[in-house]
Amino acid sequence: MNNKLPINIDDLLHHRTVESERIEYKEGWNPEAILHTLCAFANDFHNLGGGYVLVGVAEENGQPQLPPAGLLPDQIDAIQKELLNLGHSAIAPHYHPLTATYDIQGKTILVLWAPGGETRPYKAKTSFGKKSDWAYYLRKHTSTVKASGQDERELLSLAATVPFDDRYRQTAGLSDLSPYLMRDFLHDIGSELAVEARELDLETLGRRMNVVGGPSEMAFPKNVGLLFFNEQPEQFFPATQVDVVYFPDGAGGDHFEEKVFKGPLGHITRDALDYINRNYLKEGVTKHADRPQAERFWNFPLAAIEEAVVNAVYHRSYEVREPIEIRIDGQELVVLSFPGPDRSIRLQDLQAGKAVSRRYRNRRIGEFLKELDLTEGRSTGVPKILRVMKANGSPEPIFETDDERSYFLIRLPIHTGFLVDEAAAVETAPEVTDQVGTKQGLSKEQVDLLQSCVEEAPITLLMKVTGRSNRTKFRVAVLNPLLDSGLIEMTQPDSPRSPTQKYRLTDLGKQVLAPKDTH
Repeated sequence: MNNKLPINIDDLLHHRTVESERIEYKEGWNPEAILHTLCAFANDFHNLGGGYVLVGVAEENGQPQLPPAGLLPDQIDAIQKELLNLGHSAIAPHYHPLTATYDIQGKTILVLWAPGGETRPYKAKTSFGKKSDWAYYLRKHTSTVKASGQDERELLSLAATVPFDDRYRQTAGLSDLSPYLMRDFLHDIGSELAVEARELDLETLGRRMNVVGGPSEMAFPKNVGLLFFNEQPEQFFPATQVDVVYFPDGAGGDHFEEKVFKGPLGHITRDALDYINRNYLKEGVTKHADRPQAERFWNFPLAAIEEAVVNAVYHRSYEVREPIEIRIDGQELVVLSFPGPDRSIRLQDLQAGKAVSRRYRNRRIGEFLKELDLTEGRSTGVPKILRVMKANGSPEPIFETDDERSYFLIRLPIHTGFLVDEAAAVETAPEVTDQVGTKQGLSKEQVDLLQSCVEEAPITLLMKVTGRSNRTKFRVAVLNPLLDSGLIEMTQPDSPRSPTQKYRLTDLGKQVLAPKDTH
């Protein structure tokens, strides 16, 4: 069997984009224990997106043991037949995971992908005896347990409720999904499914990526599929956009610059961050008379902005017709989204970086953002913002909402080194340089990239030269700024995602790279 899932198998084995509580390793086929785990993943108690069972991989202290034990081909065939039977007879409502085989270090393993179910809660037989009871199962950290007490009551309250992003869109058709965007996503995350994606029809590909649901005679795209894989998702979800507004004279000034980003969710997230990075982030340098080392800092650290923006994309409601708004002036950078955090989260805990959400509004959006390495998930965004702002020497960020939790606002104050009195600016203002645009302002990675583009070079070579392994982050942080500043160009500008695409220096890039005459 050659079927592959829309995930990089190495990420599953090393927990790079999937939390350990969403993965279970089984050295051999244990149908009763695996049935209970599949039931727990289907119930998706915390709306994390279900989970994965890797059969043929032993574990020790939660870590997979490699090389894997592996399975024989006849074992895999028998397991799949038994899974089909169990999905009908031992779990209710009926539930069937998606399966795929992978060759790991010379051994074959079977991966069961169990997405959060659409008709929860699910219950499973407690054993395979003739008088077996039935019970609800859920995940507690990395264990599968029977639901009881308050957990069982809360699970029952979720009956047939599916997060908005995982619901069918009955006003749309499969033709509203772009196979080009779907294949591009698979390529970006390094999924093995990318290899066979071109040979699959749209419905099959959509089901394999879990962005299509319903019976074959009446298949519909899911909301998450339209948000990520439709060129104009705002036609289905008005105000699906990111507005970046800059006030050069302050929020009360008469002038402002506005840039609106519309399109697939992953694209507008990256594009908005790239735009802010290129246009509004500055590095300051303060020299001190009492020590040789200069103090370097950013007006706003990029990592904190990334977390704030991705948090808004992840947690906003796409049923609310309000865009994500990012406002920048000489005092602060503000990210505003609607609605606010869950009522179970106390604002004082949020401000202290201790808030943990029990349930996520968009389980599938978070899943796709994690695959793109845009978020870690699991309430790590706010602590990271606090940590990054502190490391930059910036004032503490401020988190705001109201009693109704109708909005969520993150304020990132500018570094105080940029708040200088104009009268003293000549002596005390920090030296400020754009991140790109001159050779002195380029990072070492960008200089290395320019040198590699003296001859035409593919992106794989450029990533290797700069030591980057994540294609998305490489584009945002290194490649795109050089393209936008006109220092390099594509050899096939009309086909930007062509697999044979290469990059070369422009005349401006050659001038910047040329050694300066010191005489």
